[in-house]
Amino acid sequence: MTTTSDHQPGRDAAPGTVPRQAVVFDLDGVIVDSFAVMGEAFSLAYAEVVGDGPAPFDEYQRHQGRYFPDIMRIMGLPLEMEGPFVRESYRMAEQVQVYDGIVDVLRTLNERGLRLAVATGKSGERARSLLDVLGLLPYFAHVIGSDEVSRPKPAPDIVLRALELLDVPADQAVMIGDAPTDLASAHGAEVTAVAALWGCHDGAELLAAGPDVVLRQPADLLALCPALPGR
Repeated sequence: MTTTSDHQPGRDAAPGTVPRQAVVFDLDGVIVDSFAVMGEAFSLAYAEVVGDGPAPFDEYQRHQGRYFPDIMRIMGLPLEMEGPFVRESYRMAEQVQVYDGIVDVLRTLNERGLRLAVATGKSGERARSLLDVLGLLPYFAHVIGSDEVSRPKPAPDIVLRALELLDVPADQAVMIGDAPTDLASAHGAEVTAVAALWGCHDGAELLAAGPDVVLRQPADLLALCPALPGR
């Protein structure tokens, strides 16, 4: 495993390997800090569909990276919560925060010639809408949601779809996420699995999922992704 700050070449970043051509990002907890908005939307949806009592948002967060209906099934909650949850998420989209340093990283990666995609547990439409509201959509060649693949994370399908759309082989790409489901999806697709610690809620659990590289701040990603030849 390779860590950040004092970045050392590991098996995935050794001298002489093929340059990385693409980065596949998870969205929540990596690009945006949406957890306050997510918690409010979840609480409102719970109150509307289930009724009184505290909404189990802490448990919901433990399943981050998965598709919302899958989380509802795991938690034994009504699938009908999805409607109000999505409605409130759209309503509060402008309150979502972009992590410090992310815009600079996205701009630099674009300038270096890398192709970028998002592979998220959200639906594709909602992810693209959020990125558009935040002014980030132009940085990404593709944004894929869990409703746009046969099997969402932790299956590799969404990362494989991103690679297909980007037209980049697995050994020339990295997938960066803040949840074990992200890393499992990356491992299954045979891309370098990168753990983002700045947005995760359980660093020990994320590290236990076996990332190839650990990043402590967004700018650390740039050490993994030098400019492509001719840029």
